[in-house]
Amino acid sequence: QVQLVESGGGSVQSGGSLTLSCQYSGSTVRPYCMGWFRRGLMKEREGVAVIGGDDSTFYIGSVKGRFSVSRDSAKNTVYLDMNNLQPEDTAVYSCAFASSVLNVRNIPPVGLFEAWGQGTQVTVSS
Repeated sequence: QVQLVESGGGSVQSGGSLTLSCQYSGSTVRPYCMGWFRRGLMKEREGVAVIGGDDSTFYIGSVKGRFSVSRDSAKNTVYLDMNNLQPEDTAVYSCAFASSVLNVRNIPPVGLFEAWGQGTQVTVSS
């Protein structure tokens, strides 16, 4: 069973940066897809970035050019580098694992993600 643990959240001022990490265990599936989702207060969950099994990436428009997703397979870890953070980026960020997604050209349907992390809070103040 895949287990995901996020870390790296915190509080920053507008324009600041944070790097989130998602360490996974319990699976030897290669390649795999990992998505980053967020849910702000009183908002619906939205996918913000994803890295496919073939290392393709996709970002939603509001974070494109500011966020970057990458993986270190040797460390079983996927990262989300977030730069120029804005108050509207405030949310609980979660990573999610999908073993069946290879190439990504958009955020895959939530139903394809088999495991989710517990989430980490990111707060951006103006």
